[in-house]
Amino acid sequence: MPQHPLQISRKIEYGLRAMTFLASQPLERMVPFREIARRMDVPEDFLAKILKVLVSRKLVRSTRGAHGGYALARPARELTFLDVIEAVEGPVLVNVCQDTQHDGCKATGSCTMYGVWKLGQQRMLDVYRSTTLDRLAMTELRGAPESSSPALDARA
Repeated sequence: MPQHPLQISRKIEYGLRAMTFLASQPLERMVPFREIARRMDVPEDFLAKILKVLVSRKLVRSTRGAHGGYALARPARELTFLDVIEAVEGPVLVNVCQDTQHDGCKATGSCTMYGVWKLGQQRMLDVYRSTTLDRLAMTELRGAPESSSPALDARA
């Protein structure tokens, strides 16, 4: 089935899943790549590409090595839904007429639909801009890291 133009891409969805997971963790905890993929049901190859972009856009930080992994670059309350969307896919446009950097549509000045598209764009961006990752963090994701085992936890 072809993707509908207003449908959120898998890239955005997976990026938001990863960021929501990281928002659920303590800021100082570096989460292994495979743990994010497994817990958020995101294909590893695709997640690797998305995390690379999020690191380059300075939304996520990474470290290598035995205790390496990924963490948010800033507190979750400072990162928005829109930050993630624009990091992985670029600016959000409801319709080509809203694209002010690439000439948009030649009929914009006389188009009776322009105002509707513009209002829809503004409202959608307001929702995405006002939704911060701390509001999306899920308490059930705050559990022990996957390297922990019940037997080890019982001895503590």
